[in-house]
Amino acid sequence: MKNFQSKLPSVGETIFSTISAKAQQFQAINLGQGFPDYDGDEFLKDRICHYIKSAHNQYAPMPGVLALRESIADYFKNKYQLNLSPNSEITITSGATEALTASILGLVSQDEEVIIFDPSYDSYAPAIQLAGARAVRLNLVDETFALPMEQLKKSINTKTRMIILNSPHNPTGAILSRETWLEISELVAGTDIIILSDEVYEGIHFIGERHFSPLELPDLKERLISVFSFGKSCHMTGWKIGYAIASPFLTTELRKLHQYFTFSTFTAAQLALADYLREHQENFINLGSFYNTKKELFIKELTGSRFKVLDSSGTYFLLVDYSEISNKIDTEFCLELIEKYGVASIPISVFYEKPISDQRIIRFCFAKKDETIKKACKILREI
Repeated sequence: MKNFQSKLPSVGETIFSTISAKAQQFQAINLGQGFPDYDGDEFLKDRICHYIKSAHNQYAPMPGVLALRESIADYFKNKYQLNLSPNSEITITSGATEALTASILGLVSQDEEVIIFDPSYDSYAPAIQLAGARAVRLNLVDETFALPMEQLKKSINTKTRMIILNSPHNPTGAILSRETWLEISELVAGTDIIILSDEVYEGIHFIGERHFSPLELPDLKERLISVFSFGKSCHMTGWKIGYAIASPFLTTELRKLHQYFTFSTFTAAQLALADYLREHQENFINLGSFYNTKKELFIKELTGSRFKVLDSSGTYFLLVDYSEISNKIDTEFCLELIEKYGVASIPISVFYEKPISDQRIIRFCFAKKDETIKKACKILREI
């Protein structure tokens, strides 16, 4: 087509697809893309088969199956002492990315600004671009990947419509404390700025008793959308089921997009998840402990290598510094790891608009069987 102009001219295949395809080509151990190499609970598989065979195969209600929304409300009541309305504050979506994208497109207008923090999940910026808005990208600070609070304050202006925050953070594993969230709450008080909180790794938290959710701050309630993922918490990423929690007003706006994006999400899977969350809530509560064991195994098995492991307070990712091994940029080093050594990882430069030139850091996923972790780390120790 001669006169076709792409709405996303700078967007190509995601790094996750590229690395996974390369890993498959070279039969490499895939510690790149964030998915487990083990299956979810047998209970879930039994329940989804039950509901499929029981003829629950038609459209679910647009906001989501009520039983699942009620189970989510019960979970947040037990874990966070929050009282949520299943009818007006919880929406089931086809993956967390749908909830994030619908929030951006439904609430951000032409020529407005959205502040995001690099390294950032790669779906944020294209959605902002599709909304006709501008992504204001600020780099997280130092090896702790802390928020640049002073820079954030200076970046807020009359065009700022939304700030997107991700905790626990992909790809760094950094978390936002209650004190940081209070500072953000004070910063946006008296404005019309919306906070989009990406909390898909909510259950995978290694510091303190549990994750701190901004939903716990009453002053943020009217301007907050929090997004979560069952794929992450149930080891079932292929089911693509997420959900958003927001005030009734923001929920209404989110659902306006959701009803035309997907309308509803796989009915039988929603019913199975409702049963699982209701009957096995302890698996969600103990998820951080489960993954902390895997994180510690990865660190132990990598001991003696020339990789330097950076601290991770959440998610199922670890960043490692490879500067003692190579001075190659991370994209080249990741390809070398696959082609020469048979281990796949993700370069973190792809999560930046302006990569840090002297940074030599890559991301590994430790949501893997113990034998996979041990096999991969044995190779990495010998590099």
